Amino acid sequence: MTTTIDMQSEYRNLPILNLTESPANPRRTFEETALTELAESIRMQGVLSPLLVRPKGSSYEIVAGARRYRAAQIAGLDSVPVRIVELSDAQALETSIVENLQRRDVHPLDEATGYVSLLHLDYTVEQIAAKCGKSQAYVAARARLAQLAPAVNEAFAKDDIGVGHALLLAKLQPEQQEEALAACYQDQYTSGNGKPKRILLPVRHLQQWIEHNILLELAAAPFSKEDAQLVPEAGSCVDCPKRTGHNTLLFAEIGANQPDSCSDPKCYAAKIDAHVKQTVAAKPKLVQISTAYGPPKGGSAAIPRNKYVEIRQDKPQRKNERDLPEYKTCKYTAEAIVTEGTEKGETKRVCTSPECPVHHPKKEQHRTNADAAFKAEQEKRRREEALAQATGLRVLKAIGDAVPVRLMKRDLLFVAERLTAKLDERHLSVLIRQHGIGKPKDDAAPAKLLAAFLPKAEESKLGRILVEAAVLLSMHNQTDATKVLRDAAHAYKVDVDAISATVKQEFAAKEKSKTTKKPTRFPSKSTKKAAA
Repeated sequence: MTTTIDMQSEYRNLPILNLTESPANPRRTFEETALTELAESIRMQGVLSPLLVRPKGSSYEIVAGARRYRAAQIAGLDSVPVRIVELSDAQALETSIVENLQRRDVHPLDEATGYVSLLHLDYTVEQIAAKCGKSQAYVAARARLAQLAPAVNEAFAKDDIGVGHALLLAKLQPEQQEEALAACYQDQYTSGNGKPKRILLPVRHLQQWIEHNILLELAAAPFSKEDAQLVPEAGSCVDCPKRTGHNTLLFAEIGANQPDSCSDPKCYAAKIDAHVKQTVAAKPKLVQISTAYGPPKGGSAAIPRNKYVEIRQDKPQRKNERDLPEYKTCKYTAEAIVTEGTEKGETKRVCTSPECPVHHPKKEQHRTNADAAFKAEQEKRRREEALAQATGLRVLKAIGDAVPVRLMKRDLLFVAERLTAKLDERHLSVLIRQHGIGKPKDDAAPAKLLAAFLPKAEESKLGRILVEAAVLLSMHNQTDATKVLRDAAHAYKVDVDAISATVKQEFAAKEKSKTTKKPTRFPSKSTKKAAA
């Protein structure tokens, strides 16, 4: 669309009382200080650039020049120079918007309103960019500010957040905007004052938070990205404007460093639910499993994680892994789908039988001497593993105590959030116990519990968690765990042998206590008869 102004115009002075502002003017924010300065300049030199007006009934409507008009009123002028042109309502609206958008001091929210108004007049992003001398990515991002959630809009209008924060938040869905708004700030406690001081974190921190907590990598999605009928109201992911790889104008900053991702977690979850329902309907014999431990929620058919063994599809990387149960199949092996938990929608091969001798050897009957020897060996191995684990935890704590504080808290928090995100639930539970964070509720995973704790932790605590998480991430099996702990202990001058000796003494004392408290067994009747 192109706006053409009638070149037959008239220049003259008009009384200010004969002028009215256009209700369609996208500019709503006028900085008082700048307006006062302009009024002082006008008082000294007059209005140097005529206002653009059009006849409107018995008066004239200002198409361009509302700021000069207001400043002239403050300066006490009775009349101002104007250029009178004949414009239709559509032409006046377009001219007013484009003229205001070319100004440098327009508030981004007013700028967004103007761009959206032009889009409603059938302008394309390319045409708006050409008219206003901006890039297409700039126009697309600024227009998105019109979709800020009310709380975010208010924070931006009050300058509680910067334009960089607002532009990032505008890329998200309304449900996620307010959640992400809270991530823009950090409470800082100072000595002698019980109330925290809220500080605004850099835009870089918000972008990293969004990439880590909101965006969902589509390559890992279990559903078909091309299926437009999976969730009909959402359509296909291929041409979805909420996909970072498709809407490159909107996600220019994020898309450069982030894999192709979905920015709408609610839609992503709906597609996973539909995929699970569709898959179960097509294959009724699929075993339904959960990645969460503990009893299932009411009415759930999913088998909890502690009731099945997942058969790994990859090949063992080390010789000692070949005999591990998860690399073996059995006659009970069946195909399953995760219907609850972190890997919902993915299909796996599992063994759910408690009678399986391959994956549940503890259920076998130990009647022969060989079985008794095996049981003793198992008990010995269990004791050694428990001893090694207790020693490892004690060494890990000693390493954490030796960690110095050098980085700023925001840097420590950033690294800690990313490292802990890579830990599995077992290692997350270790960190939670190490730092006394508490036990997860039924509906709160360890990851969420730790994520809520990290921003409130002090620098020294974050430093410890960083090193401990790095150690845990390096552990792939018991052999690795021992080596990693010794390497870390050496780096932080922790005496592993002393800790190991202390733990052994504690275990020995516990074993002795159990033996002392063990009740005396009386001989059975058959034993008495044999003795007689």
